[in-house]
Amino acid sequence: MDALSGAGPRRARGRPGARSSGVRAPAAPWARFSAWLECVCVVTFDLELGQALELVYPSDFRLTDKEKSSICYLSFPDSHSGCLGDTQFSFRIRQCGGQRSPWHDDRHYDTGAPVSLQREPAHYFGYVYFRQVKDSSVKRGYFQKSLVLVSRLPFVRLFQALLSLIAPEYFDKLAPCLEAVCNEIDQWPAPMPGQTLNLPVMGVVLQVRIPSRVDKPESSAPKQCGHENLLPAPVVLSSVHELDLFRCFQPVLAHVQTLWELMLLGEPLVVLAPSPAMSSEMVLALTRCLHPLKFCCDYRPYFTIHDSEFREFTTRTQAPPNVVLGVTNPFFIKMLQHWPHILRVGEPRMSGDLPKQVKLKKPSRLKTLDTKPGLYTAYTAHLHRDKALLKRLLKQGLQKKRPSDMQTALLRRHLLELTQSFIIPLEHYMASLMPLQKSIMPWKVGVETPPQIRPFRQDDFLCSLEHAGPQLTCILKGDWLGLYRRFFKSPHFDGWYRQRHKEMVQKLEALHLEAICEAVRGLRGKQNIEAWMKDKSEVEIVDLVLKLREKLVWAQGHQLPVKEATLQRAQLYIETIIGSLPKDLQAVLCPP
Repeated sequence: MDALSGAGPRRARGRPGARSSGVRAPAAPWARFSAWLECVCVVTFDLELGQALELVYPSDFRLTDKEKSSICYLSFPDSHSGCLGDTQFSFRIRQCGGQRSPWHDDRHYDTGAPVSLQREPAHYFGYVYFRQVKDSSVKRGYFQKSLVLVSRLPFVRLFQALLSLIAPEYFDKLAPCLEAVCNEIDQWPAPMPGQTLNLPVMGVVLQVRIPSRVDKPESSAPKQCGHENLLPAPVVLSSVHELDLFRCFQPVLAHVQTLWELMLLGEPLVVLAPSPAMSSEMVLALTRCLHPLKFCCDYRPYFTIHDSEFREFTTRTQAPPNVVLGVTNPFFIKMLQHWPHILRVGEPRMSGDLPKQVKLKKPSRLKTLDTKPGLYTAYTAHLHRDKALLKRLLKQGLQKKRPSDMQTALLRRHLLELTQSFIIPLEHYMASLMPLQKSIMPWKVGVETPPQIRPFRQDDFLCSLEHAGPQLTCILKGDWLGLYRRFFKSPHFDGWYRQRHKEMVQKLEALHLEAICEAVRGLRGKQNIEAWMKDKSEVEIVDLVLKLREKLVWAQGHQLPVKEATLQRAQLYIETIIGSLPKDLQAVLCPP
């Protein structure tokens, strides 16, 4: 396949719908569509142009030239992959040209969704369905085209299922089919965490449940809507985002715990796989093995030498960035020999035997492009390998032909328990930094300032591990303290701490607002208000009103965990105070 030859990705000449400049007007009829997708792209291989953006839909969605170029190159397998037939994979690109205002309100979704499934503010996901088949009517003898869904949502399972429905039909019927599908998506309800949704498309109803941050692990699957007689019967997707972890990790199962540590520490890692499908699935599986911890580093499920960040990631003048790169071109082994960790993935073996080469290979052995599969790293794992898990998955699992979904459930539970055992001591220590509720005094330090959260002291936390460490919930032995010390230097500690600190500040603000409302509960009625106001100057009273108003606006804007009754009580209190002021001040505080 010569997909990478030619003059580079430019818009194909004379193609319908190729216009992609200009911004959709806020009144455009694509608000619901935009809750799921940014746009749909079609990339073709033109003999003169190379990869070319044939169509963007909606046609007025704005993509920068750099984004168009990235989408074109990343939508085709590398020429080394040799993908004949139909192939599905995914990529992730950096949004260029500054953050754009969404046409839909992200806050309701992001507030209820798990942090790992919130919309990406600065990146696009591309979900690709690529077809390469022999076609004697084409000069080169092959039909080569990709249908790409561009979204900010990491719903790989949902969008792959959607592509498997619409792409074959589109390749047969072209543009009219795509327009009809986009209009159907524009009728879908917005993704709401915790809800089971029915999504009709092309005569099929996809039934999905959008995960919520308050979900228990077993509640991710859709609950059948018994009261609806849906015709046709819905196709139920067990998850919008979860991968078949066992199938993804099977070629590297002996190294899963070491890879978990590398991901936890945000270490730079190159994944070299035989195809974009294996590359993208492996990278996504690695980033999701930290669940429920959000993956805070950069990652590229599929990356090529034509990517705009190629020089940034391959320079030897500075340390490799905290990124997981999925590649298929063996040239990257030569280019990235200075990277500390390289994972070469081969085809999965179906035997139930433990892999013979379970030892890590040193990076110095990376000398040729035909490097054998394995994990090349000088890293020494802090925790001991769980041999019992490997035995259950391989000897008891594969040899007895245990179903793949059961194998994945075992592996996912193991990784979840490992992550939770690591995070729970951090959560407990962080909770101890919260001020006591009785110290939240409404008038003591001023209305606008609740008490502060105490600073996180790493040495104090490490001392707490002796009696409240991961050994209470995890049987694995090893150097847990050393793992925590390295974790403190990683982007994931910074990301976790910022998120938890933000949530605690919001909780404190909510408790403070409730304390204020509780303190003034007895002041209802004009007489009580006037008695309270006797020793207060008008400046103090106006200041109180303004700060209370500011608190209410902030609480509603940031969707603080405050009861609606509390907000109403605070509003009533403000109105009562204003009603007790002189008329001239009332006019200032409540202009007509």
